Amino acid sequence: MTSPANAPRPKRKIWNFTPQLPIQTSPYWDWPLRPLASIKYLLQSWNPLALRALLLGFAIITWNFFTPSLDRIATLSWDWVAEIWFRNFCILMVVAGGLHLALWKFRTQADEYRYDMRPMMKGAKVFTFKNQVWDNMFWTLGPALTFWTFWESFILYAYANGWVTMITLDGNPVTFLLMTIFIPIWAGFHFYWLHRLLHVGVLYTKVHAWHHRNINTGPWSGLAMHPVESFFLMFDTMIFFLLPSHPVLALFLLFHHGIGAPTSHAGFENIKFGNKAKFLVGDFFHQLHHRFFDCNYGTWETPWDEWFNTFHDGTDEGNEMVKERRRKIWAAE
Repeated sequence: MTSPANAPRPKRKIWNFTPQLPIQTSPYWDWPLRPLASIKYLLQSWNPLALRALLLGFAIITWNFFTPSLDRIATLSWDWVAEIWFRNFCILMVVAGGLHLALWKFRTQADEYRYDMRPMMKGAKVFTFKNQVWDNMFWTLGPALTFWTFWESFILYAYANGWVTMITLDGNPVTFLLMTIFIPIWAGFHFYWLHRLLHVGVLYTKVHAWHHRNINTGPWSGLAMHPVESFFLMFDTMIFFLLPSHPVLALFLLFHHGIGAPTSHAGFENIKFGNKAKFLVGDFFHQLHHRFFDCNYGTWETPWDEWFNTFHDGTDEGNEMVKERRRKIWAAE
């Protein structure tokens, strides 16, 4: 008989909420190819009430009503740059600030759909001002906002001066549609390889470790990172020097980071509206990365985590896979 003193400890519950496990990545890269499954996934990812379609819709609204004209932008001037900075500041205050107030400050849905029950940290020396939220706001509204404005201003200036090829929906409908579909995949491609590089050696210890102070994340955590990482996060806009596109699609790409990062780091799977309605904002795939570090470097739509055996599917077996991988990494050092 096992005495109470020697009885195995019950497993500590890691998550308050998870989506259905094991989580599944997109079928785009499966072999043998699964064309019907890929088309179904693509259509679902463009659900008009899902975040991706809303980002595109917001990019269209932003371009038409809240962006200086290309005629003004053609001449470099601080006034239109300041307008873009202020507009992006307002976006962050509404998206990151609004999510923080609703989910973390006023707890409008208590802990329903919350991934990790640990609170935002206070009194921890690892954070600027010894406060996780203040730290995250500082690095988001400082370097991250500045570099977002820089890359947006630069690519719009390039369009205004004819440095890049501009197409329109009326003149090039097929290319415009293909670029619209391509942009989320390109954003994931860029994110994976930048992120993977940042997990190597001194780039991790001196740069990316700043972001990983946020083991549990909130909306302000998404863009809270070292200035070097903030600078290169939106470097993917340089794709428009190679491929024909339109400024509204450049905004769409930038919003994948500027808006997508605060939502994916919200710490909750869904926002509740009333008793039944809900809106998906969280990203459990990436939440696993913040918890276990050595897994899920990419996105749902990038294949390399599965190809390189770093995919964590959220199950206990995935936990063991990460532990074993970590042991091998430490043994090799």
